[in-house]
Amino acid sequence: MSKDFSRLLEIGRPESIKKLFPQSKALLVSGKVIDRAMLKKGKCMTIAANCRNYFVLRGTLLAAQRANAAIILEIAKSESNYCAINMWNLARYVDTLANELEITVPLAIHADHFTLKSEQDIELAKKQIPSLFDFGITSIAIDASHLPDPENLLANIELSKYVPTWAGYETEVGEIKGKTGLSTPEEALFLIKGLNAHSIFPDWIALNNGTTHGIQDSDAGIQVELTAQIHKALEPYQVSGAQHGTSGNDSERLRQIATKTRTTKANVATALQMLAWGVKVDEYGNAVLDDKGELVKEKDKGVSEELWQEMVNYAREKGWKPSNYKWLNLPFETKMLSEPKEIRERMTKAVEEFVYNLLVDVFYAKDTADIAKELILAAGSYDLGPKAKRIEDPAEWSVEKIKNMSSLRTNIGDGDYDD
Repeated sequence: MSKDFSRLLEIGRPESIKKLFPQSKALLVSGKVIDRAMLKKGKCMTIAANCRNYFVLRGTLLAAQRANAAIILEIAKSESNYCAINMWNLARYVDTLANELEITVPLAIHADHFTLKSEQDIELAKKQIPSLFDFGITSIAIDASHLPDPENLLANIELSKYVPTWAGYETEVGEIKGKTGLSTPEEALFLIKGLNAHSIFPDWIALNNGTTHGIQDSDAGIQVELTAQIHKALEPYQVSGAQHGTSGNDSERLRQIATKTRTTKANVATALQMLAWGVKVDEYGNAVLDDKGELVKEKDKGVSEELWQEMVNYAREKGWKPSNYKWLNLPFETKMLSEPKEIRERMTKAVEEFVYNLLVDVFYAKDTADIAKELILAAGSYDLGPKAKRIEDPAEWSVEKIKNMSSLRTNIGDGDYDD
């Protein structure tokens, strides 16, 4: 281990990480580090891989090391309900595998879509968010986008105090709102201006820019120009973009998101799960359905044919549609882990090859690991500080005034908000 890498482990890992993993040689860092590395390279973004199972995580780590790319490993609040990996154990999985595989690229551990839909959710979050950071999370997405704009802003103001200042912080103004209700510059500015007035400076903002999650039923995809327009409006506040739902979008569209917008973080979930299982995906990473609307399992790929049939039968007994096969992760995790070695290896390899191609040829994140390391060494700390400074008048954005403001969103939509 080089002197520089020893130094990185000493100063680049947050205190919570060093306390959890005192002997570790895995470089678990704040999400801020990953964002800044992408910004410094320019016209690139990195993967935020939703680690729904062991094979997705293992393949993603191997790809990142090959590409020498700084990456984010994440799991959503909803995914924690149907996956063996959850927001409280993700860091332990990552640290264990990173040490086994001798991974040396910087890795952020992100709590994706910490979703809030009610006052009760907000009160519970005051307890849950600190616990996440105790268990190794280094970055979080406060997602109150389901609420009217003023309530979304107030929830972020209230809960930001429970997020360590060194940690990566994502906020959101719209996720899945069905066929209508795309985010607007005005809606994004409302949230970011209000946060800025309270000296809260998010690293990322997620938008409803035409994306969807899961199996796609439309090829409309991400709206690049809308994304660029909103990011341009937000320039004074130095916030980066977080792109959700990349599965189902072709490589060229994703290249445009990387090069024509301020996006630095691209979430990938469904495609990685399907590849690990051996389900056929199209050029967009979207699962292929046959003429009966069923998933197409490719021979000699992913899980064994016997295990796949067992998974399908289980789903049918439960009445689950292909779009909800994600719920198979938890009941079948141990059965996937007990597959023969050659099958486990091909599951991992399928993810590795797909992620490597994304990082190098689509997201342009190759060699961002070196940039991230340089940023840590230059700062002499795991805390890179805020990108922005306060430019809004706090008096104009008091809590009482925000409560009396009108929501800019007129149509909440009919989409699936669960992940």
